[in-house]
Amino acid sequence: MKVQRNTRQRQLVLDAVRARRDHPTADQIYLDVRALDEKISRGTVYRNLNVLTALGEVLQVKVPTADRFDLRLELHYHLLCTGCGTVCDVALPYHSELDRELAETTGYEIERHRTVFEGLCPDCRNNL
Repeated sequence: MKVQRNTRQRQLVLDAVRARRDHPTADQIYLDVRALDEKISRGTVYRNLNVLTALGEVLQVKVPTADRFDLRLELHYHLLCTGCGTVCDVALPYHSELDRELAETTGYEIERHRTVFEGLCPDCRNNL
């Protein structure tokens, strides 16, 4: 990737991700940034989220509903509530032995694995 200069818009996007702890969607980040700069476009926010992901400054969490963004960069797992769509971190250690085992059996060079557990959060379960 070519060297990216840090722009004011990119800093606004990064600050918006840093201000949240709820794994926001790109649209949520756009609305947060738009409240600070009414001239910023949705495309600029999306493009900067992609750049920040490529630079390793934010983590893109791929879930069925919409990609989410996470400031926590170390390898970890996520939970997705199939009722309300909430995404949260899982308090389990990352199992790098799975990466090694798969590399040995397939010949692939495994960088990491991503796991998203799906189920109902306690609030959605209580509202059944």
